[in-house]
Amino acid sequence: MPHLVLFIGKTRSNRYRRVAVQFRSLAIRMGGVMIKVGQFLSSRLDVLPPEITGELSGLQDEVPPEKFEDIRREAETDLGAPLKEKFESFDETPLAAASLGQVHRARLCVEDAKEDYCDVVVKIQRPFIDQLIEVDLSALRQVGGWLEKYPPIARRVDVSALVGEFSTAIREEVDYLAEGRNAGIFTENFKDVPRVHVPRVVWSHTTRRVLTLEDVFAIKITDYDAITAAGIDRSEVANELLGIYLKQIFEDGFFHADPHPGNLFVTPLPGQMENEKPAWRLTFVDFGMVGRVPDNLRAGLQELLISVGTRDATRMVRAYQTLDILLPGADLKLIERAESQVFELFWGKSMSELRGISHAEMFRFADQFRELMYNLPFQLPQNLLMLGRTVAILSGMCTGLYSDFNLWNQLAPYASKLVSQEAGSNWRVWLDELGIVLRELIALPSQAGRVLSQMERGDLTVQVPAVSRQMGFLEKAINRLTGSVIFAALFLGSIMLYADGKELLAYILFGCSGLALIWTAFFSRAGSRRLHP
Repeated sequence: MPHLVLFIGKTRSNRYRRVAVQFRSLAIRMGGVMIKVGQFLSSRLDVLPPEITGELSGLQDEVPPEKFEDIRREAETDLGAPLKEKFESFDETPLAAASLGQVHRARLCVEDAKEDYCDVVVKIQRPFIDQLIEVDLSALRQVGGWLEKYPPIARRVDVSALVGEFSTAIREEVDYLAEGRNAGIFTENFKDVPRVHVPRVVWSHTTRRVLTLEDVFAIKITDYDAITAAGIDRSEVANELLGIYLKQIFEDGFFHADPHPGNLFVTPLPGQMENEKPAWRLTFVDFGMVGRVPDNLRAGLQELLISVGTRDATRMVRAYQTLDILLPGADLKLIERAESQVFELFWGKSMSELRGISHAEMFRFADQFRELMYNLPFQLPQNLLMLGRTVAILSGMCTGLYSDFNLWNQLAPYASKLVSQEAGSNWRVWLDELGIVLRELIALPSQAGRVLSQMERGDLTVQVPAVSRQMGFLEKAINRLTGSVIFAALFLGSIMLYADGKELLAYILFGCSGLALIWTAFFSRAGSRRLHP
């Protein structure tokens, strides 16, 4: 067995890389939605091994471009004029090729040029992309139908609703007029934040299938060496990125939902300094996929963030209820105890420290809450799909920028800010909290009375998982010791009777010793398991 474990460990990297290569090849051949899946996986540096994320990161740049003649035909049909009439120059070599379209650099004609820029990028949809998306979504719906027949998934996820939401988002992503409007909303929300920049839309050269934008391409956010070479602190970039998303989700209720590395850039500002360091800003592109956070969802998310920032397990369970992510009949007290333990084990640790947590510690946690881990009383509401995907990508991106990125250090100050705003602007918050305390105080006498009554009757039981496990081990050891003594006594007795010539009794005792041995080897352990599931 040790040799097998060693062999598995040595070959793990190659197996991961082989699977990633196969998936990347499949995604490139199929294009469309499969590329989106690969981009999502390539950003999960926080949970997936580097062999997989490194291999899939190629999907950001290696999507094969369309022939320029096909792209030219699509653009000229939509713009209603030849490219040479709409642009002073147009680069036939694509700057970037994405799953749904590709981008070319161009220069506006003199009469169309803006006051402070004339260099633009033109985003043009791939031919027949609408049909390709419908085929992919049809396959996705088919797979979703199969998943809905599996009870553990059907109980926790409304698969058809999730597929429907994803389908809506993908279809909106190929409407470039909607994307231009989304960029305008984002620009307005961050007009007072100098660290954020969004390319301006050239509406005179934009249609549903052609989008013309100010050229803002700079250092890709995953080009770590280039960021460092520009004198920019990568940990500062990670912290700023998270802060910007916290504002989008909790203040604006409108967020950029596709933050893969091809859509985010770090732009140095030559000749400008901030705190004796080179100035820079984050540039967001591609607003085809955006998410909106309605007020009711934002309230639940705010409650969740505050509970995490203040390490309040009770409040976290209330947030779960507000977000409607708990299945009916969920054991709220057990979930609260588990969350408290999670805060004790993991709170305050950086991503690299979290990766270093021993397997033994994780197994102890899983054993302590094995009932919760087995039942998993959580469900995924439809309105959290896109937000969950965005946060997952963001987590991986921040970890890639700075391996010691500490999510807790970022969330705690923001949670404190929300608490102060909440308390200062809404006196009902204080009444709600006071009401919770009063209810608990009022319930204390009756709870104490029930406990005392149980003690008097001798019915009081105390559940201490660690003690129960130790008692189980002790009971098992005693059972096996008892069985061993009985076996030894019967076996020795049978030998003595056989030597004394009393063969019938010797055979009987020998048979009984065999039964004792079987009970010791098997049934004593089974009995212990029945008592301590």
